[in-house]
Amino acid sequence: MEKKYFSRMGDGSIVYMTEKEIRDDIAEGISEAARRGKIAPLTDEDAQRLYEIITMPGNVVGVEHGRQVVSTSDDASNCKIKDAPIDRMTQMIIYERFLGADSVDFGISDYNYKATKTIAADYEVPMCKAAMNYMIMPVLYGGMPNLGFYTKPDGPVDNWAELLPLAKVDEALKAQEEAVEYAVHDMVYVAKVMRDAGIDGINLDTCGAAGDADFLAALRAAEEISTKYPDLGVEMGMAGEFILGMHGRLEYKGKRLAGLYPHDQVKLAEAAGVSIFGPVVNTNTSKSLAWNLARTCTFIKACSEVSNIPVHPNVGMGVCGIPMYEIQPVDVVTRVGKALVEICNIDGL
Repeated sequence: MEKKYFSRMGDGSIVYMTEKEIRDDIAEGISEAARRGKIAPLTDEDAQRLYEIITMPGNVVGVEHGRQVVSTSDDASNCKIKDAPIDRMTQMIIYERFLGADSVDFGISDYNYKATKTIAADYEVPMCKAAMNYMIMPVLYGGMPNLGFYTKPDGPVDNWAELLPLAKVDEALKAQEEAVEYAVHDMVYVAKVMRDAGIDGINLDTCGAAGDADFLAALRAAEEISTKYPDLGVEMGMAGEFILGMHGRLEYKGKRLAGLYPHDQVKLAEAAGVSIFGPVVNTNTSKSLAWNLARTCTFIKACSEVSNIPVHPNVGMGVCGIPMYEIQPVDVVTRVGKALVEICNIDGL
């Protein structure tokens, strides 16, 4: 009987695959990413290395000695220990002292800048100052642009998702453009307040979640923050591999935003003054780890090769080959990390 290797599907379920099945899925994943992104496929050497990583014996694998990378995180201060509620300061200390994180990010539970702006000065600044006193590693303040929060009834602009089905296209486009202005103002304001309190950096997280207008807001905020406060680092993490054209006509520095994949996204982030870029590749739950990771590495290698700033791929639930499953299987997590480091030459995770 042909040998079968333990592996996973994109939903985390266990699957046993033959060498041919794994190699076929690797080839298909590479081809899919190259076709969609119009990028070079992984080399035969890369594909062989990926096969070796996927079929390595043992539950946990590691990178080659000397190739360790640092980690950044989003909303790390909301980690939970056995689902017990713990205050944010204690969570940050646990994340640093016990979990060995290289930086920590904290923000409010809503984790968006619109909600943060109303409490930034009075409530978040004291937390920031305390964090800077207790923490050794860099501390970032984080949140999402979350453009949808600016729509009525809770926000000031009309909801474009309601306008578009009514064929009110011009009104929908205008509403998104107005929301961008509000979001940029809020992100820059929170960055200023937190910088004055001593924060090390700002994390713009899940950028592009509401489409190209959302991504534009993040780029413009990053540009303004990096220009006004050059000593303040800006990390930008993406929401997905592909910028949805919810508006469709928006541009940044002459580049149309709709339809961009990671290797194009990173160049705009770089132009905006971003310090660290976190690309995303979506996990397909019906495909194998071999397929998902091959596809991920193809996109991320292309992104890493053109970037002049550090690239820290997002390796949370449902992205970059990690299964869409609440409790992440360590066999997948370590193989994803090893592949991204050794094949894609990333700078961090």
